[in-house]
Amino acid sequence: MTPNSPDMAPTGPDLAANHGLPLPEAEPGSLHALILHSLDDDQAQELVSIPLEGKSSIADHMVIASGRSTRQVAAMAQKLAERIKHGGFGHVRIEGLPAADWVLVDAGDVVVHLFRPEVRTFYNLERMWAFGDSGSA
Repeated sequence: MTPNSPDMAPTGPDLAANHGLPLPEAEPGSLHALILHSLDDDQAQELVSIPLEGKSSIADHMVIASGRSTRQVAAMAQKLAERIKHGGFGHVRIEGLPAADWVLVDAGDVVVHLFRPEVRTFYNLERMWAFGDSGSA
């Protein structure tokens, strides 16, 4: 087993920012994987990925994460857009950067919502998009 082997259990940075939980699964080399690793590298908190296939035609995945402050939320969004572009996945649309309480990054197949914790709790997108997963949402 090599250090980059997909069979290895996540350790180190893959567990750090997500409160000891492994990152959500993503196909290696995919836009989804790039986004998850970028947010993890930037110490996003409570990183959640919701599969949207069969639920919506807007994207294949919705990623939701929190930053500790408006400054961190804005920085994560800007770095994410830069990494997506450099990764060869094209340009992204960013909404909400001036206030940075809730920033939407539309990367096409993956939509990313970055929140300050209080704003995330108020809107509770995870609950809204969980319909069909557990039968109660």
